[in-house]
Amino acid sequence: MPKLAQTLIVIDMQKALQYSYNFSGLIQSINNRISQYRQANLPIIFIQHNDQDVVRGSELWQLSGKLDKQKEDIVVEKFHPNAFYQTNLNKVLMQNGVRTIELCGAQTEYCCNATIVMAHGLGYKILMEHDMTTTFDNDYMIAEDTISFFENIWNNSFVTFQ
Repeated sequence: MPKLAQTLIVIDMQKALQYSYNFSGLIQSINNRISQYRQANLPIIFIQHNDQDVVRGSELWQLSGKLDKQKEDIVVEKFHPNAFYQTNLNKVLMQNGVRTIELCGAQTEYCCNATIVMAHGLGYKILMEHDMTTTFDNDYMIAEDTISFFENIWNNSFVTFQ
């Protein structure tokens, strides 16, 4: 079993992204990690994006109903791809003495990348498993290539893959 960080951060697994690459499979993988974190009594933080396209309270804004989210889980709402930007995420992590985080979720090249780079800049040790983010095909690459491309950038510079 992969090593656990001090907290699991699940980024933007909202209904607006339900048609991204392998979304249902990723939810299963995330739920498996959530289960391991719950068994270890470690906190789980859900990041929820809100902007002009994904409006707070709308159907698309809702977290996927297939995620194992519980009442005791922490939710941080963000308005920018970087989950630390103008949110209380860093404060929540510091209050809980967290220095090691595991990240997963959506969207690989936007919110996941921005949050990973910022977390690294703030001094957090970041753990990840391969293929634990998702995105859409774009004009330059299919989703699988985008994920692989960013994992290659993150590997050993920002993230320790397990």
